[in-house]
Amino acid sequence: MASYRAIITISLLSCLFLFSSASTNTDKVALGLYYESLCPYSANFIINYLAKVFEDDALLSILDIHLVPWGNARIRANNITFDCQHGPSECLLNTVEACAIDVWPELKEHFSLIYCIESLVYEHKYPQWESCFDKLGLDPKPIADCYTSGYGTKLELQYAAETNTLQPPHQYVPWVVVDGQPLYEDYENFVSYICKAYKGTAVLKACSELSLTNFQRGKAKPDHPVFHKEDAVIPALLARMKSGISSWMHQSNMVNTM
Repeated sequence: MASYRAIITISLLSCLFLFSSASTNTDKVALGLYYESLCPYSANFIINYLAKVFEDDALLSILDIHLVPWGNARIRANNITFDCQHGPSECLLNTVEACAIDVWPELKEHFSLIYCIESLVYEHKYPQWESCFDKLGLDPKPIADCYTSGYGTKLELQYAAETNTLQPPHQYVPWVVVDGQPLYEDYENFVSYICKAYKGTAVLKACSELSLTNFQRGKAKPDHPVFHKEDAVIPALLARMKSGISSWMHQSNMVNTM
């Protein structure tokens, strides 16, 4: 009889533990970042804002962070290849970062490489991106294999599908989403949205400090930089117009001198 009671007690404790674990997981806040590797605003957000979350273990523990390196890239008509807003180098680094997420699924591991690469982007030194492997003591072979095998391209196409089915659709990068809700141009204040969305019982210092700061300074209209899908098209269009005007003026001068 005593043995039977012990078994029942253990079973109940196990159920309570499982319930507690499940409750903790459901309390997590989903934070999604849709970005592109060579966008200066994406790089700025990653290294100067998102990285601070990794310095706060309590805040990091209640987050489910999802990074999507695709941004404003576009798939070609063949549905296999794609063009990136900042050119082939961005396609390369988007794919490298996608491979990192796949090769090292643990958040801190893949974020360390992404942070290193984006720091170089921020400093206009992104051609040195391979130096990040030595800096972090990471083996570059799994990333090279992922890229050269074409698997990285498949990952990118998956991220393309995810980005293109966002509701509401993304308008620019960085596109930050908290529990499915886009923050639009107020993305740099993402921690305040996390604090509002969090339904758990943990006391978060970041949220307490944020409440005090907001109370002291009041609300200001957000003015945070973004990179629209059309931003890369306009300079190219202006360049073509300038070239056309120059050509026309040259031809006009030739006619006048005849």
